[in-house]
Amino acid sequence: MTQSLPGQRPARETGATGRPDLPVVVVGAGPYGLSVAAHLRAAGVPVRVFGEVMGSWRHAMATGMFLKSTPNAVDLSVPEPGGRLADFLRVHGEPALTVLTPIPCEVFVRYGQWFQKRYVGEVEPARVVGVERAAGGGFTVRLDDGQELAARSVVVATGLNGLAHIPQELRRLAPEGPGVRALVSHTSHHTDLSRYAGRRVAVIGGGQSALESAALLHESGALAEVLVRERSLLWGTIPDERRPWPLRIARPGSPLGNGWILAGVCGAPGGVRRLPPAARLLLFRRALRPSGGWWLRDRVEGVVPVRTSCRVVRAEAEESTVRLEVAGPGRTTQTLAVDHVLAATGYRLDLDAVPFLAPEVRRALRVVPGSRAPRLSAGFESSVPGLYFVGSLSAPMFGPMMRFVAGTEFAAGRVARELVRRATAR
Repeated sequence: MTQSLPGQRPARETGATGRPDLPVVVVGAGPYGLSVAAHLRAAGVPVRVFGEVMGSWRHAMATGMFLKSTPNAVDLSVPEPGGRLADFLRVHGEPALTVLTPIPCEVFVRYGQWFQKRYVGEVEPARVVGVERAAGGGFTVRLDDGQELAARSVVVATGLNGLAHIPQELRRLAPEGPGVRALVSHTSHHTDLSRYAGRRVAVIGGGQSALESAALLHESGALAEVLVRERSLLWGTIPDERRPWPLRIARPGSPLGNGWILAGVCGAPGGVRRLPPAARLLLFRRALRPSGGWWLRDRVEGVVPVRTSCRVVRAEAEESTVRLEVAGPGRTTQTLAVDHVLAATGYRLDLDAVPFLAPEVRRALRVVPGSRAPRLSAGFESSVPGLYFVGSLSAPMFGPMMRFVAGTEFAAGRVARELVRRATAR
């Protein structure tokens, strides 16, 4: 029999779980989950949020990291004034940020926590371990403490949790375990890189995560070296709010950078969804090349050794050392001995990595051709009625802006309007 949490009527008393008086359950309390919940609560829709507030930002970012985005691209979304990052700073008497001010991750975390208290209310720390369809419509949601509740809809806003990608050639290295020192890890596994002081670390990747991690490793006393597939590193340009109008026309600005393609995908995510699947995936994979923030350049170039045009083809463990076979230009190979490999190799969007979806639900989900991401409606609803996905898992449908905080306004607004429309139509 389905049990209920305090304040939640038992499912057997509410009848069909598709009833509009049942709550919408939001799984995840990062920027997307908080924004969706804020929009739903503002619209009077009952909502329950499960997760740790800004959990990934607190536990998957190394101490000392900054956001790559500028202050005008990191606002969480609420359908009323007063919820921007600038408002948070003003309320707390902290200095205003400009486009030339890199945002410390800890400031963004505090902003998210303030936003939650002001616009969302209670976020329940219980972990969702099961989501399955209920017989009368809607869903049964199981929690890690054994309790269950009925929900009319579920919004998956789990961010990049569980999606970290380590290439196959590195996975054979020793994993972390009792008495075992890991020889390979992903950048999202760390909050403190100072543990590698005095050790040789190979950082794999050429994007922001790789380059900032390499800088932090070097500054902590580690012997870091970056291995990059591209022929050169790519750096962001210094923002200039006073760009002359001809340049603004030639390369219009957007939350993700300058250029017509980026301006297009940011200005019309709904239009991206209507593109042919192959074109959408091309935009998702190619619109943003790996790069480092402009403010990071001086901490890496000429400071941390960087090998370009190379890739790891083999990795072997020899006791506490890793020997990397690295292929370079002209089919040349070299062997590099290190104490640890730090994979800044991104994330793989895969529904199989969302562990709480029941097998029956997973089988019913249609995916974007050429990917393992869910196919979504204009309102972010999947092929399972009432099940929504926002954030990174929606990026293959709505474009690369959904990988960033800047996409919260579009996603939260669409999801809330859809759920309100369905509730009033009953």
